[in-house]
Amino acid sequence: MKKAIIIGAGPAGLTTAYKLLKETDYIPFIIESENVPGGISKTLNYKGNRMDIGGHRFFSKSSEVNELWRTFVVEQGQPSQDDLLLNRTRTFVGKGDPEKEDNVFLVRNRVSRIYYLRKFFDYPVSLKYQTIKNMGFKRTMKVGFGYLGTKFRKLKEDNLENFYINRFGRPLYAMFFESYTTKVWGVEPKNIDASWGAQRVKGLSLWKAITSMFAKKKETSLIDEYYYPKYGPGQLYEIMARKIIELGGTILYNTEVKDIIVKENKIEKLLDTQGNEYVGDVYISSEAIKDLVNGIENAPKEVKDVATNLPYRDFVTVGLLVSKLEIQNTTKTMTVNNIVPDCWIYLQEPDVKIGRLQIFNNWSPYLVKDFADKIWIGLEYFCNEGDELWNKEENEFVEFAKEELEKIGIIKKENVLDGARYRVKKAYPAYFEAYHSFPIVKDYLLTITNLYCIGRNGQHRYNNMDHSMLTGLRTVEAIQGLISKEEVWQVNSEEDYHESKKK
Repeated sequence: MKKAIIIGAGPAGLTTAYKLLKETDYIPFIIESENVPGGISKTLNYKGNRMDIGGHRFFSKSSEVNELWRTFVVEQGQPSQDDLLLNRTRTFVGKGDPEKEDNVFLVRNRVSRIYYLRKFFDYPVSLKYQTIKNMGFKRTMKVGFGYLGTKFRKLKEDNLENFYINRFGRPLYAMFFESYTTKVWGVEPKNIDASWGAQRVKGLSLWKAITSMFAKKKETSLIDEYYYPKYGPGQLYEIMARKIIELGGTILYNTEVKDIIVKENKIEKLLDTQGNEYVGDVYISSEAIKDLVNGIENAPKEVKDVATNLPYRDFVTVGLLVSKLEIQNTTKTMTVNNIVPDCWIYLQEPDVKIGRLQIFNNWSPYLVKDFADKIWIGLEYFCNEGDELWNKEENEFVEFAKEELEKIGIIKKENVLDGARYRVKKAYPAYFEAYHSFPIVKDYLLTITNLYCIGRNGQHRYNNMDHSMLTGLRTVEAIQGLISKEEVWQVNSEEDYHESKKK
């Protein structure tokens, strides 16, 4: 038997381990720095209320990933009857009663909107009557003429700002993209590489929003449904972790890799912070590239300089348990207690720091201890480790978050029953500053013959969850000699919008 040392028990690391156990003679040994599996896809539990860090839709264009998810969560069978308490438009996949069965996927409606001018707008942007009414005649005319201008003068797409303007026009860009993107990344879009836009929003434009109003047949559309585990994404990865151990794999929690010993273009061993050694035949890393390279003492100086300066964006979620929301459900979608149906609300208001709001009841009512009469929401803030937001004390941050939501009319502070804060380091690999020199790092890592880099941070790429899992599947194929190591890095290089589907 051969041994595979895997750094990280997130979606990519767990997928790699499971695939190795099922299809090869490698035995995986996973080293995880936290005390639970799932990485940033884990689910936190605060007094019986579960928090999905960042929100994770289980949707993929990959049949391999869909089948893998079904292996662990979805019970085979026809969808059950709708449960009125949850939502008439939402169903369960599985033979069992969702009140009794835990390993079921819920089929959820995809509803996300933009909140701007204290009003709701479709996301992605549409030109429905309500959109025009909310913008007002003057703004609508500006948007129209701004977009027409792009037909006569295209900007060079050497940054994210120009990428957006070419597709939506400058007025619409200023309304719906500039403020939010700056909140997410902490720098103006004109300083961000356009490749982020090509990866995340390719195929979306104002022209498509216009033509979709009149088209009888739509070639592509945004997904309108997605799967979601009953108790959040962490539930699936906990099941995966248990299965890996049952099959003979090992997961070592609360352990952090410190040093990677490389000799003659090959990893000889790893050392953790306590000095313990780990030796394997192959090494698979979903660790942040910055930390991985800095752990290699004899890495070339040029490589270390780039890796050390790779930018990341950190993340803070504040969970608030409330008795009611001030925003009203004016849609036709039924929900428990008739709350707004959104999974996410993108907050474009420039007078608050919050970037996005999750309503966990709409991801899965089972995330909420008392979903019949309580609403559990997640306020998402983007920051840098060590800055003012990151350093706020928990109680201070919870109060700050309550004030922000009250300011823009979403809640009243007196209706908040409880709150908690959670911080995530290196949640988003960023596409600016030293990122422009990233090929230097990638090329060096490819020279280490028994090293494979996977996942979002392992490749410094803003992967969705399914893309991270695909890097794990491709890595096993590379270990088997079926594809080259370079092909592992090609996952998520397609130019289709991530959450579109063929009709």
